[in-house]
Amino acid sequence: MIETLLSFCAVVFLLALSPGPDNIFVLTQSLVYGRKYGIATVLGLMIGCLVHTSLVAFGLAGLLKKYPQALFMVKVFGAAYLLYLAYKIYQHNAPIRLNEKKVGFKSTAALFKQGFIMNILNPKVALFFLALLPQFLFSEKMTFILQIYILGLLFIVVSFLVFSSFAFLAAAISRRINQNNRTFIYLNYLQIAVFVGIALFLFV
Repeated sequence: MIETLLSFCAVVFLLALSPGPDNIFVLTQSLVYGRKYGIATVLGLMIGCLVHTSLVAFGLAGLLKKYPQALFMVKVFGAAYLLYLAYKIYQHNAPIRLNEKKVGFKSTAALFKQGFIMNILNPKVALFFLALLPQFLFSEKMTFILQIYILGLLFIVVSFLVFSSFAFLAAAISRRINQNNRTFIYLNYLQIAVFVGIALFLFV
């Protein structure tokens, strides 16, 4: 049992370190808005993972795999939301200042919600959980649902620690560049590129 759970944590740790839409998203938001805003984004993503864990536990994630039309519609809504976020950033032309008193134009609640919605509208996360979690069932005495929730919570804890490290790293870098106005123009376009790129990723 312990060996299985430790192996699962090791797999999740390596996956969280691997370049992907979620950690790139955390990096860009932390660069632009700062540390606590990056952590808010991570929390939103992790609560979204709890939703995907529930989908697997109660068999709903399997429906996405079984019905391609439903999967496609979720992809469309997810991509549309990301393109909407990219457009909102494009509309915002004021320079971003990264410091403790004035941070961009978003609140921590807005970034939390953004991370949460982005995560739950990504059907690839649901399918990923459906493929990964059942492979690490660790007890013949516990119910399937309880084991899935334990694995899901371990996934969230490990991923939160790794993603939060990314947020702290990016925020430290941002403090070094917060006097360069041209850099913030580039960061705005980087955010747009990340959102558009993740939208395209949903269909790849």
